[in-house]
This record gives sequence, C-alpha cells and structure tokens, in this order.
Amino acid sequence: MSVLIEHARILDPASGFDSVAPLCVQGSEILAVGTIPGGFEPRRRIDARGRWLFPGLVDLAAHLREPGEEQKATIASETLAAAHGGITTLVVPPDTDPPVDSPAEVELISRRAEQACGVRVLTTGALTRSLRGEQLAEMAALKRAGVVAVSNAGRPLSSPLVLRRALEYAATFDLMVALSAQDAALAGSGCVHEGAVSTRLGLPGIPEAAETAALGTILALVEQTGARVHINRLSTRRAAEMIAKARTDGLPVSADVAAHQLFLTEIDAADFNPLCHVNPPLRTQRDRTALREAVARGDIAAICSDHQPHESDSKLGPFAETRPGISALETLLPLTLRLAEEGLLELSDALARVTVGPAAILGGASGRLAAGSPADFVLFDPDGVTHIRPETWLSAGANTPFFGWSFSGRVVETWVSGRPAWTTPVDDAA
Repeated sequence: MSVLIEHARILDPASGFDSVAPLCVQGSEILAVGTIPGGFEPRRRIDARGRWLFPGLVDLAAHLREPGEEQKATIASETLAAAHGGITTLVVPPDTDPPVDSPAEVELISRRAEQACGVRVLTTGALTRSLRGEQLAEMAALKRAGVVAVSNAGRPLSSPLVLRRALEYAATFDLMVALSAQDAALAGSGCVHEGAVSTRLGLPGIPEAAETAALGTILALVEQTGARVHINRLSTRRAAEMIAKARTDGLPVSADVAAHQLFLTEIDAADFNPLCHVNPPLRTQRDRTALREAVARGDIAAICSDHQPHESDSKLGPFAETRPGISALETLLPLTLRLAEEGLLELSDALARVTVGPAAILGGASGRLAAGSPADFVLFDPDGVTHIRPETWLSAGANTPFFGWSFSGRVVETWVSGRPAWTTPVDDAA
C-alpha cells in the first residue's frame, strides 16, 4: 500500500531532521522523507496536522511469557500492548519454557509473532544449554535461525571460565552477547537494595557490589576476548561510571537501563509495595541521578522497558515472596518523554534512547526515518494526555506502580512495516 502522510512534525533522531513535512510509504518501506517523489500516487492520504511523527520504539528487553507461562501473558496480548505504547520492535530474552536454545524455539516464537498484531519480535538465544550455565548452547545454529544475540537471561554461569569460553565462541560468529551484571553469590536471596531502607524493613538486600563485581569480570573478559557485549538493565552509579570508562577505552560494550530505574528509588519500596519489587532492585536517589546523567551523556545509549508481566497472584503475599518485575511496555514512551519534559534531555535525544540508540546496538535498519528503512513509525498527539489506568491497559500483566500517573501526549497510531498495528479509538477519553 502506498501512503502519503502530510503536515506532521517529523522527528528523526538519527538524522536530526525536525520539520513539518510529508512522509511517503511504499509497501513496507519508507519511500521518502520531507519530499514527494515525482510520479508518486498514494492510495491513501493522511492529514496529520498537529501530530508528531517519529520512529517506532525499539525495546531491548521484554518478556512476553510465551511459550511456557501463558497464564501471565501471551505474544498476542503483549505485542498489542507494545503497539499501544508506540513500540514496533521487541527483543525477547531466552528464558521461556522451554528456553530458546535451539532453532525450534526461535521458529515457534517467530510464527506466533506473525499471527499477532504485526509488532516485530526479535529473539535472543540461550548462551548455555537450558540456561544452566554449564555447557555452551549451539550458537551457530541459533544464529542461522535468526537470533539477534545470545544471553543467559540473568541466570548465573557456573564460573568465569564458562563466560570466557562463551564470549570467545560468540565472537567467532560475530554474535552480540547480552549479559545481566549481577553476582549471584553476592545477591543471595536479596529483594531490595542493601542499605538503610532494607535494614529498616528487615528485608535481605542486594548490595551495589553484586553489580559492580560482576561487571568488572565481564569487562575484563571483553578486553581479553574482543567479544561484543551489551549489558542489560544497569542500576547503580558505579556501574554507569565503569561502562563510560570502558567505552572511552574503546571496548565494544554498550548498556541500557530500565525506564523505571530513572524515576523510582528504594524509597518507593519502603511501604512494602510489591509492585516495586524488581531485579535489579530500585537503588538510591544518588544512583538514579547518576543513571539519568549517563543517559543524557549517551554513556547509556538505550532505555528499555524490562517488561515482566505477572498474574495478580504473583504480587500477593509478603514482599520477599512476590515475583519481581513490572509490566512496562505501555509506560516506556511516556516515561522517556517525561525526561525531555523535565529538561534532562532534548526531545530528539530522548527519542534517540528508545529508537536509533537501541537499533544501533542491534545493528539493524529500524529506529530511523529514511528512504529504504522499514516503515515503522508513531503518530503522536502532543496535546493529548496519557492516563495510566486499568481501563485502558492492554498488557495481560497489571503489575505496574505507575497506575494513577498522567503524562503529556498520547499515541494516536503505530505503524509497522507500512501497516497500522494500533489505532487509538476515537471515543478513548485518554
């Protein structure tokens, strides 16, 4: 289908383009940005006057729960929630049931995604067999099946030697390795940040050193092997500083941070609110400030949702016995834009952290508005309001601490590969 979108304010962080101009779509790709090619005859015209048009979001960490935990969520339910939130590409970790350690699981997830609303689902393969941290997975077969990276999904490895061998093996296939920096022994059974709040609550804490010690080992092995490594979900000031230095030293590393870590702190868990039980835990105000500054500088190039939907029973009971995680697809864009509204980043830079930033980490062509790129984009009403409330929530997991929050602007339409994946109902009072 050929489409002409007129009078929208086009924002493309990749090129710096920011102007009211036309955008032409031909089939699944963008044909032109800012001009209308001669002879272009659109079958559909959209007057987007007063709207913003920017690339669809790329989310580097989203659990969709299928296969294996469909009582929590499904690929169909969560891709629709993603489209509702302006996300057009999702990267899913391999900790499904069974884990993604063979081409069969990759094919299953791809097939289920094709049957859903159209949001692109990219799969991360297992770093070790069954994610047990002992024997390496068949990375060559996983790459041929289409995985964009390999990871152990936060599960511990049996030793640093296994990690070294895994990095060496992945490097031979030019596969990115996505790792969570957390020393399992130091983290123990902790469920909140180790500090004054954990002491007052009488809850076991996870110290900052659990993250920095693991990250130190990873960076040493990256230097040794030359493997391309992405660190998922940083949570501490010191870790952000370590990443900045590693990048300055020329190591092939990148990092992301979950959006909730940029707004919430350990204080939000001080009333035993299970909706604030996350892993890595919410840290101190000092950590939050440092993470925000690292995002603003670009040391942390991507903001992810770290989407982990749960059924209601998983968040009932004593804090330490509840399951960690936040349902976060539909708050990724509002929280990111709030950073610009607060003056931490320019609008283009904020959008870059959820579009071209994560896309560049993956090495793909998405996350930008350019001729020949996938026609993945969002039409956004800057004068609207997004109310985070159960009535308009589409994810199967209602486990978010952001219910009751309101944000400026709202997604009107989300397009993936030249087709609408989400259109806000006309009578939606959001």
